[in-house]
Amino acid sequence: MSTSAESAVPAPTFEVEEELRARGARLIAGVDEVGRGAWAGPLLVCAAVAGVGDPPPGLTDSKRLTPRRRTSLAEQLRPWVADHAFGWSEPAEIDEVGMTEALRRAAHRALGSLSTRPDAVILDGKHDFIGRPWRVRTQVKGDLTCISVAAAAILAKVHRDALMADLAGEHPAYGFESGVGYPSPVHRAALAELGPTAHHRMSWSYLDDLPKWRHLRKARPVPDGQLPLL
Repeated sequence: MSTSAESAVPAPTFEVEEELRARGARLIAGVDEVGRGAWAGPLLVCAAVAGVGDPPPGLTDSKRLTPRRRTSLAEQLRPWVADHAFGWSEPAEIDEVGMTEALRRAAHRALGSLSTRPDAVILDGKHDFIGRPWRVRTQVKGDLTCISVAAAAILAKVHRDALMADLAGEHPAYGFESGVGYPSPVHRAALAELGPTAHHRMSWSYLDDLPKWRHLRKARPVPDGQLPLL
C-alpha cells in the first residue's frame, strides 16, 4: 500500500518513451546510478527496459520510498521489466580514472549487458556521462517522472544496498548495512579510529580530515586522465 506522501506525488509516465518511439526508437532503456557520493563501496548503474502494460503500483523516485517499500517494489519490478542489467565501478577504478569516467564505464557495462541493444537511452539528470555510441536523452528528475528510469533507480538502489549489507559483515564497525557507504556518524567515527578499508575511495578529500590516515590519500585524477603532480 502506498503512503500518503507517495500518493501526493504524480506517478511516472511513459511520455518520454513514447516521444522517443515516435522518433523511431523501438527498444528504450532507462538508466540511473547510485553511490556517486558515497565514501565507500562501488558506484552502480542500472539499465532497465520497461515491460508491457502498467508498472507495479507505487513506482516513484526511489529516494521517496522507505527501504522496505523499495525492496518490495524491486521484487515486483524484476519480473515486470523486459530486461535489466547492472554495471559498476569499484573504488580503485574511481580513484584511478575519476568519477566522470567511472560513471561512463559503469553505464556502458550495464547497457552492454542487456540481452538486446537499446535504440535509445533515457538518462536521469541533465549531464550525459554515457556518450557515444549510445543515443542518449537526458531527463531531469527522470527517476520521478519516467517509468523506465524510475524502475532502473529502484533496482539499482536495492541491489547496491544489498552489496553494502554484505560488506558490513566483513567490516561491522562502519555501519555499511544502514549508511551504505555514505558519511554517517557511525561511519565517520570508524574511519577516525580504524582508518579506511579496501572498499573506500582513497582519492577523496574526507581523508584530509583524518590526521592518522591522511597520508594514505591518493592523488585525484584531472579531467584529461593524467594525475596531477601535487
